[in-house]
Amino acid sequence: MSPQLAGVLQLTALIAALALAYRPLGDHMAKVYSSEKNYTPEKWIYKVIGANPAAEMRWPAYLRGVLAFSAVSVLFLYLLQRIQGSLPGSLGFSSIDPDQAFNTAASFVANTNWQSYYGEQAMGHVVQTGGLAVQNFLSAAVGMAVAVALVRGFARSRTGELGNFWADLVRGTVRILLPISVIGALVLVACGAIQNFSGIHQVGQFMGGTQEWNGGAVASQEAIKELGTNGGGYFNANSAHPFENPNPFSNLFEIFLILLIPFALTRTFGRMVGSLRQGYAILGAMAVIWIGFTALMMWTEFAHRGPAFEIAGGAMEGKEIRFGIAGSSIFAVATTLTSTGAVNSFHSSYTGFGGGITMLGMQLGEIAPGGVGSGLYGMLIMAVIAVFLAGLMVGRTPEYLGKKIGTRQIKLAACYILVTPALVLGFTAVAMALPTPGDSMTNSGAHGFSEILYAYTSGANNNGSAFAGLNADTQWFNTTIGIAMLLGRFLPMVFVLALAGSLAEQKPVPETAGTLRTDKPLYAGLLVGTILIITGLTYFPALALGPLAEGLAS
Repeated sequence: MSPQLAGVLQLTALIAALALAYRPLGDHMAKVYSSEKNYTPEKWIYKVIGANPAAEMRWPAYLRGVLAFSAVSVLFLYLLQRIQGSLPGSLGFSSIDPDQAFNTAASFVANTNWQSYYGEQAMGHVVQTGGLAVQNFLSAAVGMAVAVALVRGFARSRTGELGNFWADLVRGTVRILLPISVIGALVLVACGAIQNFSGIHQVGQFMGGTQEWNGGAVASQEAIKELGTNGGGYFNANSAHPFENPNPFSNLFEIFLILLIPFALTRTFGRMVGSLRQGYAILGAMAVIWIGFTALMMWTEFAHRGPAFEIAGGAMEGKEIRFGIAGSSIFAVATTLTSTGAVNSFHSSYTGFGGGITMLGMQLGEIAPGGVGSGLYGMLIMAVIAVFLAGLMVGRTPEYLGKKIGTRQIKLAACYILVTPALVLGFTAVAMALPTPGDSMTNSGAHGFSEILYAYTSGANNNGSAFAGLNADTQWFNTTIGIAMLLGRFLPMVFVLALAGSLAEQKPVPETAGTLRTDKPLYAGLLVGTILIITGLTYFPALALGPLAEGLAS
């Protein structure tokens, strides 16, 4: 069997598995967020935090809950790292330096999981399991809660109430993320991923020296790392490490976990707004972009010419033999089109165009299918922009799901789509202009520029992957990328919740013969075109200086 055919079969199996899980999981999540029943463990949690799950919140109160909870989470994780040297189970590792502790705390709370440290050489068991793994659950649940609040904004009318943040947070964690993660961890253990709390031990003699590894609760963290589109690895090699991702089956299963909830949330959306066809339209737009990017990536990595590439069957640099080009390409696209950031190969070693595809996937806003929660609300923002453009073309006030898209709504949507480009391009420009940040680049020229552009693209879009040649463990990058991660995560949420509140206050507009049908393939195509054009106009000059220049020169 040729490697290309094996790649097609892997992609086909993945699509089939996602299709089988789509309906039951999507319907389950709709019931979770629409339920008025509270389970006993949830009642205990509400009692501890002093929350009333039945109390409805308007968007300012919902936003205050998101920001307050996230601020406390950053502070807790920062302090946990700062006192690591005094904690049991630290494996002898010292406390984390202030700038790196801030960067890591911001990273995991923002669902970015950018890592400027070697996990197996810096973090002990307590920080890994009690800090980082916990935030993998909670940051994902926050993203899902914000997405559901926006969906309620479309579904409700003549009220500013968007639900209860604390109830959405707890239910998303307890009823969705936790059960699936337990099953996922068991599957990964069966595949060979490790799950223990052993200390550092010698594993053998290599080239006249010894090599040491520490154990850890790897399988359980790997499951929520992928399911919650987090991406932070227990080991520096991330999902290329055999302790995290042992074989081709575990590789495909991890890709399945990455895409599972973001795609299924489109059915949740359709169910909650009362039209499954609306959910299918959003799903169709996401699927077209994802499949297109995957096919383009595999073609780029397989077709690259040269004697070394032909002998290897394609561009194998930076890729694991056990996954091959196909398994690596599918993983790379899945992780950069979502906010996962996990890697089973090293994007810096991809071909020029291949590295550009991973970068462009993040620059789209990670909406195909995107992060857990953030992908859906990002796509719905683009849907608002698309109907606005359609309205301009026909001279009609735009409507979406029975809500008029007026001046306030389009301003909020425009502010949303401007946040991350401003952060990415602004920080990249400053880093390239100053003398010190450039010292962190391993490469010069177009590839060196791509290292810095990729870093800020990853941070501001809450992805977390990196071009590995960049030394980001400096005060400049730890601080600026940390700021980019926090602003890139929470500032867009302000505009999303404000938009949700304004939509919920409207009364529904009756559908007429002139209403744009947003549940048809024509609109899905318009949505895809809108996404690609907006991204192209925003990032093309920067991409031309980096991956495009490198690809054309190779």
